[in-house]
Amino acid sequence: MADDLKKGLEGVLVAESELSSIDGDEGRLIYRGYTIEDLARGASYEEVVYLLWHGHLPDEAELAEFTESINEEREVHEDVLATMERLAEADERPMAALRTAVSMFSAYEPEDDVEPDDLDATRRKGRRITAKIPTALAAFERYRLGEDPIDPHPDLGLAANFLYMLTGEEPDDVAAETFDQALILHADHGLNASTFTSMVIGSTMADIYSAVTGGISALSGPLHGGANQDVMEVLIEIDESNLDHREWVEQATEEGRRIPGFGHRVYNVKDPRAKILQERSEELAENGEDKWYNYTTTIEQFLTEEKGLVEKGIAPNVDFYSGSVYYQLGIPIDMYTPIFAMSRVGGWVGHVLEYQEENRLIRPRARYIGPQDQEFVPLEER
Repeated sequence: MADDLKKGLEGVLVAESELSSIDGDEGRLIYRGYTIEDLARGASYEEVVYLLWHGHLPDEAELAEFTESINEEREVHEDVLATMERLAEADERPMAALRTAVSMFSAYEPEDDVEPDDLDATRRKGRRITAKIPTALAAFERYRLGEDPIDPHPDLGLAANFLYMLTGEEPDDVAAETFDQALILHADHGLNASTFTSMVIGSTMADIYSAVTGGISALSGPLHGGANQDVMEVLIEIDESNLDHREWVEQATEEGRRIPGFGHRVYNVKDPRAKILQERSEELAENGEDKWYNYTTTIEQFLTEEKGLVEKGIAPNVDFYSGSVYYQLGIPIDMYTPIFAMSRVGGWVGHVLEYQEENRLIRPRARYIGPQDQEFVPLEER
């Protein structure tokens, strides 16, 4: 057995997967062989989830059935809504509220008595979780505003419906398409920390509610899921300063301050997802306020070209543009990471399903470096 220590499991191969592949040098991301560019520009989030869970893109009949099955599961139990209201009144963090909501969903699961290795049942449970997360999240935000939740709209897709439940108004085509693309871009990304957490939990044959709750918990950590919120907070800080945004960034970098949204554990070039969201940010700017798009593009040019970050393998990641895109859509800043979870549940469920097909309990080991041959002293003599 190899004794090489790999902190953070850096470079350790633990599974084979058909779901997604990342080429960090070429800036390429594929889901089951399809480029992220083709999927983001040609498919819906529902189509992508179907692809991840079933291995192929649905035809019209399959998509209609799948979409209808999601729409039928959108409502959440009144007990969950009551809990969201209490958590909003307690000023709970949105990710913690989401973690609680998903854990509660299992109490009302109609197939709770099936065997843990029934993957078809797990897929149906995953569908229910995917359908209910937007409803619970939107309700939590409405309660925070002192307003009543809005019932799901039966004629809207998952992305547009979330924006509708959040604001009470049907989004225009640009907003709906942009948010749908954002969900597609975040649906899966290899064995990131939250996906691996879900797989570890799934390898014990715990139910999918436990696996998704674990994924949410991992994603809530600031080293994983909160960078787009950090980006937007920096952009607002720039906007409220007395400096030109280029001058602000130059001063901040000279002071040793790190600008969030740059660099990635895998990508050495610009994240392909960032390129797509940059296009959507420009389109949103053409229909509204353009300063956020101007800030991000100018900052990217300054840091990558003039400060030479590209030569160092540091480039914009998806968070650098998703933060401003969500802000342009009117989404509260501290809801960005929960939205990440709302999307990534497609990947979490997909990886659990795939891993459980040939399941083996994930059980790494640690090298013991503590003391040896300690002499035990009875309590009364210590």
